[in-house]
Amino acid sequence: MKKSTMFLASAVAAVALFFSTDANAQSSPKFGIGVNVGVPTSDAYNLAIGGDLRYQFDIDKQLSIPITAGYTRFLGKEIGNSGLNYGDFSYIPAKAGLKYFFNDTGAGAYGLAEAGAGFSTNSGGGTSFIYSPAIGYSWSNGLDLAAKYEGISKNSVNTGYVGLRLAYGFKL
Repeated sequence: MKKSTMFLASAVAAVALFFSTDANAQSSPKFGIGVNVGVPTSDAYNLAIGGDLRYQFDIDKQLSIPITAGYTRFLGKEIGNSGLNYGDFSYIPAKAGLKYFFNDTGAGAYGLAEAGAGFSTNSGGGTSFIYSPAIGYSWSNGLDLAAKYEGISKNSVNTGYVGLRLAYGFKL
């Protein structure tokens, strides 16, 4: 219950921040399409792979609010030499966060922090809390490369992956 309350409070704060910004100070929103690949932190999986869509609106040239949704799949690996595999695990992440550019051009190096929910596509998988810090570089031509960690937590069970996100973004 505490995690759902924290998530709800974060979502309300993000919406309040969006409505309290000066619309004239904002530049045009951006839309991005990305591919994620990484190494899982759990011994049960070989690879994490997925894709996402990101809508990002700027508060100013250095600070943005990204809203991200996508699909991620953890590929299970063999249990010892038994010929049996751990099952794959898939989820749909829905996250919101803050993206801060370290220079005032709205491009270049940035830090990103997102949190949200992961909706399992596996039978009986339920919903998990997701958090995702990243550092990256965004070029003015729309290319974006980030190193990230995405953690998934549910009922004291934690897993995640360390990976890369390669994306292309464009202004709407």
